[in-house]
Amino acid sequence: MIIETRSPEETFALGEKIGRAALPGQIYTLTGDLGTGKTVFTQGVAAGLGIAGAVNSPTFTIVQVYEEGRLPFYHFDVYRIGDIEEMEEIGYDDYFFGEGICLIEWAELIEEILPEKRISVVIEKDLSQGFDYRRITVKGTEEEPVTADGKKEGAAI
Repeated sequence: MIIETRSPEETFALGEKIGRAALPGQIYTLTGDLGTGKTVFTQGVAAGLGIAGAVNSPTFTIVQVYEEGRLPFYHFDVYRIGDIEEMEEIGYDDYFFGEGICLIEWAELIEEILPEKRISVVIEKDLSQGFDYRRITVKGTEEEPVTADGKKEGAAI
């Protein structure tokens, strides 16, 4: 599924919709260049899970755990991972295979440890379309892409 957003509020709203539909054990990989709106999207996911507090990228801590929502939310930012062993040191598999949802920014840097079953979110900006334009591609690992509400692509959102 490809969604176009034209403001940070729309990007947030998409994340919120995904957060409301998230199920225990889901893993979302989030990729996009610096400044594409990954944090705004993530804040929306957290809001959709019922997390009211501030949500920021855990760039230096690698993972931030939020437990006050309807599901535990494990927010990873692996931009500064130097070696995959750092992920083992923080016990990534407890999060990946836990009862909450994981959202992993810069997931392409740890591709070798990611489970096959995951939902990919790619955020791209195109300045020729306007400063706030974003093209967000969401797809699952099943044969058919998964929409923001967990339905197969082509179904009503």
